[in-house]
Amino acid sequence: MFSFKHILLLIRRHVTQVSWPALIALLAIHAFSTSLLLLLAGEQALVTHENFFYYYIVTTSTVGYGDLSPATIAGKAIVAIFQIPLGLALFAAFLGKVGQTITFILRRHMTGEKHFNHLQDHIIIFGWHPSRTQKIVSHILGDVNRQKRTILLCAKDEIQHPFADNEIVEFARLHSFTDMEQLSRAAIGAADKVIVDGSNDNETFATALRISKLVKKSCHISTYFDDETKVEMLREYCDNIECNISRTAQLLVRSMQDPGSSQVQEHLLSTNMGDTQFSIQVPEALPAAGVDFIAVFEAFKRSYNATVLGIADNRFGDGMQLNPAHDYQVKNGQIIHYIAAQRLLDQDISWHDFAK
Repeated sequence: MFSFKHILLLIRRHVTQVSWPALIALLAIHAFSTSLLLLLAGEQALVTHENFFYYYIVTTSTVGYGDLSPATIAGKAIVAIFQIPLGLALFAAFLGKVGQTITFILRRHMTGEKHFNHLQDHIIIFGWHPSRTQKIVSHILGDVNRQKRTILLCAKDEIQHPFADNEIVEFARLHSFTDMEQLSRAAIGAADKVIVDGSNDNETFATALRISKLVKKSCHISTYFDDETKVEMLREYCDNIECNISRTAQLLVRSMQDPGSSQVQEHLLSTNMGDTQFSIQVPEALPAAGVDFIAVFEAFKRSYNATVLGIADNRFGDGMQLNPAHDYQVKNGQIIHYIAAQRLLDQDISWHDFAK
């Protein structure tokens, strides 16, 4: 139970801090007192239900249109001595509080202090690298047929929102990528896609290991490492993470042996350079025995101008078959990797035609 002293202290704190409850209460008291004094002064026309709110706002703010004004000497005195001086001070405090609140909201937006518990099926990017992260976001947005998801960039660096002019990208500054309270701010349990790109392999490993049990079952986590041993350890403990490792050596040799290979790789990976690589899961629409790969290949090329590269057993690329034999059986649930100008959506493809 609150004692009378506690109530007084609570009121004093609200008044001294000019909090919203105190400010609204003071405005209500002032408006009620004004209406009561005007009624006692015989200004019935000013205090009617249809007139008073309009009159009070216009007069107290000193806009003063003049269509409603006190007619009695007592009414004029009340307006001059009580209503306008006190009301003007309260209005100034109200406008100042509105400006302060807007500034506070904008500051939280820019500094990443907001909570994002309302997000659902969003993309989270853990880690900030000025050049690389900009490209990551650019490539995500370059996929014009992608499912429109909010992108939430989570960084530990003391930076301002780097994508403030893009309404699709949100920013959260976290003190830790492994603390449960901090991860809850990013709505980790509701995310649908996650990219972990820490400042080093250790941070990436710790973050991926931590969130692997916090995300929903359908969430796909993608990570990047320089050290292959980290990949081996992560795969040993987590079965819902796709690990990317540096392919610099392979790319250098390939571009030396087959000049132009680097351009092929760049086009395959970039959504900003024309035809590129996408994937789609085969729904429960094919015969149980599957259909010949050549039927899928020809249908994709003929109907959608897309070239099928290979077939994988699941979204992690297990059992990947690149350029499989023409009689390889494509089955329900497998992942088709293909090249096209833009992503094909499930409803765009007539799957039943493949079985004919």
